[in-house]
Amino acid sequence: MSHLIMIPARFGSSRLPGKPLLDIAGKPMVVRVVEAAQHAGFERTVVATDDERIRQAVEAAGYNAVMTRADHPSGTDRLQEAADQLGLAPDDIVVNLQGDEPLMPGENLRQVVALLESAADATVATLYESMNPADAGNPNAVKLVQDRAGQVLYFSRAPIPWDRDQQVTAAASPYKRHIGLYAYRKRALDAFVNWPESPLEQLEKLEQLRFMTEGHRIVAAQAVAAVPAGVDTQADLDAVRAVFAKAERA
Repeated sequence: MSHLIMIPARFGSSRLPGKPLLDIAGKPMVVRVVEAAQHAGFERTVVATDDERIRQAVEAAGYNAVMTRADHPSGTDRLQEAADQLGLAPDDIVVNLQGDEPLMPGENLRQVVALLESAADATVATLYESMNPADAGNPNAVKLVQDRAGQVLYFSRAPIPWDRDQQVTAAASPYKRHIGLYAYRKRALDAFVNWPESPLEQLEKLEQLRFMTEGHRIVAAQAVAAVPAGVDTQADLDAVRAVFAKAERA
């Protein structure tokens, strides 16, 4: 059984066009993400893209890229095609690292793999971090709830659990913000692309709900290292650039 990190990257972005190629301290963002993955010590890191410009940037930096179709409806579909091209076995583990996460700690990448390896009956693993109750109403922050064994019961953009009697305090917050970092067994990706979108997935716009609708077990754990914000807006990009500039001055 092998492990690899796969980074889906597409050129189009409504808020930041050409996001994977935007400069961060002299290198394209997608290359900075690959570098973050390399620091985690994985056997292999591959960028899955449908854009020749991204492929060229990745390979010019000395890393590996796989070209995929342009019509994939989700990053998960793109990963499955790339995993097929790479000839992965059904039990090989693929870590999905988003192409706008250049500051993802390596500890979390290793953690999500170890979590999936320890849960033989699960096909997907992911991470979360504790969340301030004041932020629970933000639909852009996905929440999750679990059973005692760590299995995810549901993901939602709504504030779950619902604090009916207004008992929650910041000191004892029950809210868990989902981090969009996944580890999949290859066979889970193969199954995913053959299922139709589920009604829950369509309502929440959360593709991980497709796995749950089909009865697949997803496990989650609190991230061992704090997760800096990814890059969704120009303000995010400016903040990440500042982090890299500070590191280079140190």
